[in-house]
Amino acid sequence: MSDYRLNTKCVQGGYTPGNGEPRQIPIVQSTTFKYNTSEDMGKLFDLEASGYFYTRLQNPTNDYVAAKIAELEGGSAAMLTSSGQAANFFALFNICENGDHIVASSSIYGGTFNLIDVTMRKMGIDVTFVSPDASEEELNAAFKENTKAMFGETIANPALTVLDIELFAKVAHAHGVPLIVDNTFPTPVHCRPIEWGADIVTHSTTKYMDGHGAAVGGAIVDSGKFDWMAHAEKFPGLCTPDESYHGITYAEKFGKEGAFITKATAQLMRDFGSIQSPQNAFYLNLGLESLHVRMARHAENGQAVAEFLTTCDQVEKVTYPGLVGDKYYDRAQKYLPDGGCGVVSFELKGGRAAAEKFMKNLKLAAIETHVADARTCCLNPATSTHRQMSDEQLAAAGIPAGLIRLSCGLEDARDLIDDVRQALEAI
Repeated sequence: MSDYRLNTKCVQGGYTPGNGEPRQIPIVQSTTFKYNTSEDMGKLFDLEASGYFYTRLQNPTNDYVAAKIAELEGGSAAMLTSSGQAANFFALFNICENGDHIVASSSIYGGTFNLIDVTMRKMGIDVTFVSPDASEEELNAAFKENTKAMFGETIANPALTVLDIELFAKVAHAHGVPLIVDNTFPTPVHCRPIEWGADIVTHSTTKYMDGHGAAVGGAIVDSGKFDWMAHAEKFPGLCTPDESYHGITYAEKFGKEGAFITKATAQLMRDFGSIQSPQNAFYLNLGLESLHVRMARHAENGQAVAEFLTTCDQVEKVTYPGLVGDKYYDRAQKYLPDGGCGVVSFELKGGRAAAEKFMKNLKLAAIETHVADARTCCLNPATSTHRQMSDEQLAAAGIPAGLIRLSCGLEDARDLIDDVRQALEAI
């Protein structure tokens, strides 16, 4: 559907039914697939033919939905995973191994930070974290001979920093490595990182793509533009024979457009099995069909609530890249001209006590650990996800005790503002 606009791709991308076939993407709820001869199945194992033999690796429902996401991001291939965490792990581990090094933005989701800083370090993969505001010289200084990837988030969760994708891509490419960007918060509706130089894009599809809190999932999209063979010495997993898979050299057999996702499927999904269930993929597609409509409302509501919060005496600081005067306003105008997302962070005067009272008095916004949902949800990290930390530790981590993360849903903005107003007045 390359000739169609993004809104149309949201609705109809990835799957075109033939005569008499299901109009909706079918749920292929089967673990296995039948073949007439061993030779037929053998061609699949040798990657000589396309098809399915076991859902732990691939499933038709998943592939239809992954194809839609690839179209939306402008990539050459994509795959679904069981969660956003699995997507980020697969994207990095597909090209990194023991003894390698990653450069990553320090302003990323806490779960991803821990994945890279703790779990992947245990696997022998080192990391250097850099500020999302680092200069070109500072970014260059973070690279080593064994650096294999650069990573960042388009809009960081929950800091709401905006990544300078073009600069990060320029530096990554100067060192012969791909830039991997988590595009969960803006989605391809509001930003397509590949157009700014990113090579691999990941998503927690649990968030806006699903949009209804129905199904956990993740996705990886390959731009198909990074030339692995041009840097063959850096990426032996892609550019030398894989003895665990019949000696296939992925970059030679599948080229720039297919090597990355094929290896991630044939090797990582085979060994780790972090597949998204076909049922969850079906729910995800229902969300994708309205993504272009929903993202506009999320961004409108986020902007309206953020602007209201700047007028409130109880509020110390509001962080939202769509606000004039926000540190990332200019960068957001470049990368997110049609809006970012519905998540707003703000700090209350009065710290922990004020935050607790504010949260108790919310009526419309639900207290949840979730974000990016059709329904507005709210979180005070000091009393939930970070409650083990003292106020001093929270301040040192850049998460003051009075910080509130509000994810604006699809409700009427006036009702959201009224709810926030009455909760503030109760402090």
